[in-house]
Amino acid sequence: MSELWGPWQWPVEPLDVLALVLAPLALLAVPPLFRAQRGRRVVVLLACAAAALSLGYVGHYLRGGPRIIDATAYWLEGRTLASGALAMPLPSPEASVLGRFLVPTPDATGPAAAAVIFPPGYPAVLALGFWLRAPMLVGPVLAALLVVATAALARRAARALDLPAQPCAALAGLLSALCAALRYHTADTMSHGLAALLTALAVLAAFEALERARALGASSGPRATLQRLLGPGLALGAALGWLAATRPVTALGLGLVLAAAAALGLGLRRAGRRRLGTLAALVLVGAVPGLALYLAYEYRATGVLGGSAQLAYYAASDGPPGCFGWGFGRAVGCLGEHGELVGAALPDGYYLAEALGTTGRRLHLHMGDVLNWRPLVWLVPLGALLGRRSREVRVLFAAVLAHVAVYAGFYFDGNYPGGGARMFADVLPLEHALAAVGVALAAERLRRARPAWGDPTPELGALVAGLGLLGFAGHQGRLHAALRDREGGAPMFSAAELERAGIERGLVFVDGDHGFDLARAPAGPVEAVRYRGDDLDWLTWRARGEPPAYRYRFDWASAEGRSGAPARPRVEPLDFLAKDHAQLRIEAESLWPARAQQDGWLWPSWGAACAPGRYLLLRIAGAQGAATTATARVALPRELAGHAIRPRVVLGLGPTGEPVPTRAGAGGAVTLTLLADDRIVHAWRPAPPTGGTECRELEPGVAPVAAGSLALELASDVPFALDSLAATLHIDGRNH
Repeated sequence: MSELWGPWQWPVEPLDVLALVLAPLALLAVPPLFRAQRGRRVVVLLACAAAALSLGYVGHYLRGGPRIIDATAYWLEGRTLASGALAMPLPSPEASVLGRFLVPTPDATGPAAAAVIFPPGYPAVLALGFWLRAPMLVGPVLAALLVVATAALARRAARALDLPAQPCAALAGLLSALCAALRYHTADTMSHGLAALLTALAVLAAFEALERARALGASSGPRATLQRLLGPGLALGAALGWLAATRPVTALGLGLVLAAAAALGLGLRRAGRRRLGTLAALVLVGAVPGLALYLAYEYRATGVLGGSAQLAYYAASDGPPGCFGWGFGRAVGCLGEHGELVGAALPDGYYLAEALGTTGRRLHLHMGDVLNWRPLVWLVPLGALLGRRSREVRVLFAAVLAHVAVYAGFYFDGNYPGGGARMFADVLPLEHALAAVGVALAAERLRRARPAWGDPTPELGALVAGLGLLGFAGHQGRLHAALRDREGGAPMFSAAELERAGIERGLVFVDGDHGFDLARAPAGPVEAVRYRGDDLDWLTWRARGEPPAYRYRFDWASAEGRSGAPARPRVEPLDFLAKDHAQLRIEAESLWPARAQQDGWLWPSWGAACAPGRYLLLRIAGAQGAATTATARVALPRELAGHAIRPRVVLGLGPTGEPVPTRAGAGGAVTLTLLADDRIVHAWRPAPPTGGTECRELEPGVAPVAAGSLALELASDVPFALDSLAATLHIDGRNH
């Protein structure tokens, strides 16, 4: 029962207590608002309230900036697009820039660059915020537009059912404004807020286009048909095209439903086919801007027309091969990025049973996302059931079901506190419209049964709003507080800290992927790079001309023991001259992700006693004992040209990379190859260990002085790891 109704506890957070106080007040305040004869003004008021609540979410829960890794990657992508480029420059050494969710672009597509792997639809909108120097205002603006679009959906559905349109529209707008999941998705820099708006706009445009098409007379010619369908057809195409450039799977599900609705609504007779063809042509024309942006971005990132940056990234950074994407199979599920989920829920691959489990987990969390309290979600199917005679209601519910179905083909839950079941957030406006219709139809039945009561829609709407506030106070609010307090409790980079430290130029080394994404800018007197903690930092500093250097530290441990208190960042000067760099050491994990890999994959791991810290583990794809040779290539800093390079490896690991301290080491052919401009200049073939796991430093191999690019290729039919690289300047055959 606790899982069905939602676990509830007395609120302790200030906003949760406020929601508890406001819940009974909603019963008094909402009905007069609904009965006002100024329905559109009420919707505008609710839109402003939603924008204000999302802006407040930025300050209170996000503490001023993007928080989860996806949001910071979108931030970096939006800032890159705002600079007028599809990808950001990739200076040497590349490892000072490349990292999670970044893919190096092929040489054939232009100068060395790196692209964020996410589709460009939302980052292009976020770029407008960067141009206006207010990127965190993009979400609140989307929140306001979402209220208006949701109210319009409910208004159209109510008219089709001969219900009072204004109260139904106002209720849908209120449900949108009070939805805590939407407040997050229109605060953090995630794509779901825009996807939800585009979904609602596409459905509205489809309704308008079909209504106009059906209103055409039997004798209407092509010219009249084109004139009537021009506006809504282009609008539908623009919304679907930009949705495809934002969240392609969402666009697929919605597009299939709207195409079926158009075919059924217009019929397949001659006149219907002509109008359907005209509408389809207009939709394709309207979709051109969004699709062109999507194709251009993916081509820049992959060098393949119709390619996918996400697939290219996971092919080179995770495993087993083919683990990421939409579909089913034994190898589906990436063991690096999503290893914990795959090990627990997908041990035998991703098939129908696993898809049902993934969908069930999403739906379980989504129940609380829709109206803040799980039992209220049943208003959505209630609206679909009671309003089934309306074509609009059937389309709304079919779009929700299709959305759930198409995402069943993607194995990763994507759930997290605050963001909820984010894969389903794109259809929240449709669900809010259906819930409002359900309340209005239930009120209509009560009015007919008890005419003396009048229209109880405002009172029922107030009850739903009040129960939603109670749900937030007792359960959902704790999830948003958990989002606020996670990972140090604050954005992992703030430019204000540099200003406070008086830093106006130089090189700033930033901790972690989150911090780097927030700090990296296309140009400026201060350049942000990744802090690696090894001599790669010194090489980066030398390559940049030895500018003033600083480290931006975001220490999560500084927040421990102080519940809810954010970590305190520090900016410290770095003195690279204080250390002798005649002998360089680069940790192998600094070189991840790989440039390419086949029949296996590299992943930063740890566990061997002789190699404290992390190392790059090469795992073999396929069944244990199969004769498979895995290969992987990592880029080396070209600043190592002219150096003698000594790899340090970890041999004698178990089938999944675990250390084996006692048994005899497994045989196998392990090869490391040093490449200069794609030519082999040295190869290492270490002998198998004599027993157990063994760390071994190999003989030096010299990188040519004139090398334009350097790489290290690993090949093996047994798991092994690259721990580090030592490099010494090599002059006239001598090491110095």
